[in-house]
Amino acid sequence: MSKNIVVIGSGYWGKNLVRNFRELGALRGVCDINEKTLASFREKYPGIETYATISKVFADPLVKAVAVATPAATHHAVVKQALLAGLDVFVEKPLALRYAEGEELVRLAAVRARVLMVGHILEYHPAVARIKAMIDAGELGRIRYIYSNRLNLGKIRTEENILWSFAPHDISIILLLLGEMPSEVVSRGGTYLSPGVPDVTLTQLAFPGGTKAHIFVSWLHPYKEQKLVVVGETKMMVFDDVHPTNKLVSYDHKIDWVDGQPIPRPDQAVPVACEAREPLKSECLHFIECVATRKTPQTDGAKGLNVLKVLEACEESLKGKP
Repeated sequence: MSKNIVVIGSGYWGKNLVRNFRELGALRGVCDINEKTLASFREKYPGIETYATISKVFADPLVKAVAVATPAATHHAVVKQALLAGLDVFVEKPLALRYAEGEELVRLAAVRARVLMVGHILEYHPAVARIKAMIDAGELGRIRYIYSNRLNLGKIRTEENILWSFAPHDISIILLLLGEMPSEVVSRGGTYLSPGVPDVTLTQLAFPGGTKAHIFVSWLHPYKEQKLVVVGETKMMVFDDVHPTNKLVSYDHKIDWVDGQPIPRPDQAVPVACEAREPLKSECLHFIECVATRKTPQTDGAKGLNVLKVLEACEESLKGKP
């Protein structure tokens, strides 16, 4: 495998990309503005290249692709430069902070025949893949309702609100599971720390097929919760990414009608076996394969744009616009 990928931005999340691309034998180097950070990577991973500026990355003829993990507000500019330099690009979510900017990147990638992949990591989680397979096989029946909670204390940002920081994960999963875009989006939120930057939002989605969903995200919460609940006609699924062992369980609850009254028949939770693999490693490997084979990524620019479209609708709703 060729070592031709450079990770741009190696901080809070970028260091995980560095580790995975290194373990997969595809890492050429790391680009970061912090020299101490670069020095630590040179010590940890002897032989890798380090770059103090993006321009030096683009000037290296052995670099064929980049993984962008810079702050979200810089994604559009960095990805655009990389595509114009003729490189394939993996960019952490969100693709950009405006739909029009994301659209420009998708169009540019098509014109330049470059791979553009967005880091919607939970689409590569084995539990999500299992739920999707069960839905497609009809095991859950018609999907009635989905809710997703992503709650924590921090990491608090000021350049993007909680909606843009946390909710892309949940939006991407819900769109994947249902295979359609929402027909109605309503978001409400609260701003308590930085003026103009909501810390808590609750979003309600309605879909043409009749399914309803809600997404509750907050970085002002006393404990960590990352939970997805899918309620189908015949089965209910719970994906709890915080649980140490049984991350995915199913409930075969039944509703009996007796004398015209619905009577619930609760059932015990049944753990559902999932493949043991790190989602980020699967995601990184998928990008490497797409670069090598030129196939379209599972989470390509078009999917990234769909998430941006929902996020912008949420933002407009937060501002009180119809």
